[in-house]
Amino acid sequence: MNDKIVLAEKIIMNFSENKELESYNRNELIYKDEVYEIVGACMEIHRLLGRGFSEADYKDALLYEFKLRNKIVEREKPFEIVYKDIVLPHYYFADFVFENKIILEVKAQREIIELSYKQTLNYLAASKLKLGVILNFGEDSFKFKRVVLN
Repeated sequence: MNDKIVLAEKIIMNFSENKELESYNRNELIYKDEVYEIVGACMEIHRLLGRGFSEADYKDALLYEFKLRNKIVEREKPFEIVYKDIVLPHYYFADFVFENKIILEVKAQREIIELSYKQTLNYLAASKLKLGVILNFGEDSFKFKRVVLN
């Protein structure tokens, strides 16, 4: 058999297997419908504003989008940080809590950095919520990252 045909068949087979795996994983995601709604709102904002604005500007636009879509969100929601048997005097403030179950961290950076990921994990632990989503408006196209607390 022609080597090019065999290679093409392998590529198609791998592509097909990956699509099935992606489909399976997508069905197992926590709060997938809610994240779909969040990402849709963010893509609309990025389409209209593009990149280059401050995080505060994107947060204002996001709050407005959620209001238009009749979503329950809390902006700058405080969470206590417990250390041993005391509550520390400083609080963590989540950029947003979406529908009382997802922490949203808004960024306007060139890329989502490891520090943002680790920070979001800490925020999830403090809030006792299971899912956080880092929303980055600072790249040429909108990017997001799901962060799950196990």
